Amino acid sequence: MPSENREVLLDVKNLCVDFGSRRHPFHAVSDVSFQIFRGETFGLVGESGSGKTTIGRSIIRIHPTASGEVWFQGKRISGKISRELDREVTRKIQMIFQDPMASLNERAKVDYIVSEGLYAQGARLPEEERKARVAKALSDVGLLPEFASRFPHEFSGGQRQRIGIARALILDPDFIVADEPISALDVSIRAQVLNLMSQLQRERGLTYLFIAHDLSVMRFICDRIAVIYKGRLQELAGAEQLFAHPFHPYTRALLSAIPQPNPVSEKQKKLVVYDPSCHGYDDSNPPLWEELEPGHFVRGSRRELDGYRAQL
Repeated sequence: MPSENREVLLDVKNLCVDFGSRRHPFHAVSDVSFQIFRGETFGLVGESGSGKTTIGRSIIRIHPTASGEVWFQGKRISGKISRELDREVTRKIQMIFQDPMASLNERAKVDYIVSEGLYAQGARLPEEERKARVAKALSDVGLLPEFASRFPHEFSGGQRQRIGIARALILDPDFIVADEPISALDVSIRAQVLNLMSQLQRERGLTYLFIAHDLSVMRFICDRIAVIYKGRLQELAGAEQLFAHPFHPYTRALLSAIPQPNPVSEKQKKLVVYDPSCHGYDDSNPPLWEELEPGHFVRGSRRELDGYRAQL
């Protein structure tokens, strides 16, 4: 479907996030802009420390923004906002964290963990209704309602991540930030969690920001993928479009690192090493962010972008 006919659910405009002191700031995210359409899975991929998680946490207001704006459903949710809008954002945007063990309260039973969002919202539900909602949330992620009386340490990694997903679902959100939700899981469990997320998306009309460093997983679950390096977007395209026509050297380096299931192909493949100095950016040759083909954006100098266009 053409992007102009789709509803923009989340709009990130020139987002910058800094850490450290004002005198010695560390620029974790610099001038990042993208849109996420309702009902899609938008992937954000890059190596560790590239700023993926920082962007996700800035969207849900854990990290303050240094500059730029985040708009959700036509309302600005970055910076100072009203208490009513803050409560609305808390309900409509939820997060699935990377480590299913560290993100769950070890001293609390599953019943409380899943209900935590309801308590935080100040919902004064009758006890029977609350328990029914917890049971439904657990059932929706493939867990038995009886598990509500247990503690997190009694579950496997995959089951703990399902509890984290149930905690996010109980508030019936519109948008979920999934921060590497399968990286801490066994390989045999990853496909189950990915299939569960896809099923929930179809049933509930969810929209995902899916953060990961594994492009092969991104290809399976994402509609569009943005590649980030040291806090700046390098390339953005549809999943298949990115795999078929990767332009940026960093994207090509990431694609070359994907393991091949065929041992012969794995042995023969050439690993591409990304060297940032290859661009030669300076004041007379600055990097630009341009759309080379419909929906395919790349960061590069004028000379590089002209070279990429010649490959189309």
